Amino acid sequence: MSVLVEAISVIIKRSSIDEKWPGGLISFSKSVPNTSFCRDKYLVRVGFMTPVDVEPYMNMLENGGLVYLNEKQEAIDILVAEQLSGISTECNWASFGYADYERNSSQRVAICSHVDDKKHITHTPMGWTYKNSLTSSFGFVPTEYTDRSLEFLRHENGLDVYFNKLTNKEVYIARVAQE
Repeated sequence: MSVLVEAISVIIKRSSIDEKWPGGLISFSKSVPNTSFCRDKYLVRVGFMTPVDVEPYMNMLENGGLVYLNEKQEAIDILVAEQLSGISTECNWASFGYADYERNSSQRVAICSHVDDKKHITHTPMGWTYKNSLTSSFGFVPTEYTDRSLEFLRHENGLDVYFNKLTNKEVYIARVAQE
């Protein structure tokens, strides 16, 4: 089994949540700040569209007793995976890759799998569909180019709305934390 990786995904070992998080998985799921939660037997995933929202979430996880990195910079309970570049740290308990969303399909998705899990099922957030996903319509603007290609218009209903100067269209970035 595996969990979907879209945009920036925080991946947490399910066993660490069961052992370390006060109240276990039920309590943990109530602390998720958006609707991107999904899980399999070994992993839990929470997704974000901007690095600005990832840092406070990681701090909250660490304050809850989970450990991101050890002194060797290896992932212990938590890792960060990006849709385009994969896992950002050394990790011996998970792997990143791409898979058909459905067998014999051309719909490829980025995934993270626990190294002990050999099943070929990808878990996605409730209500997720490939057609309406970031994967099918993914647009990426490196941080250093944001000011040149995106013009901020407004914040509305948890979204930052920008005008993309390259496509002449509005684009939306879901936000959790506000600067």
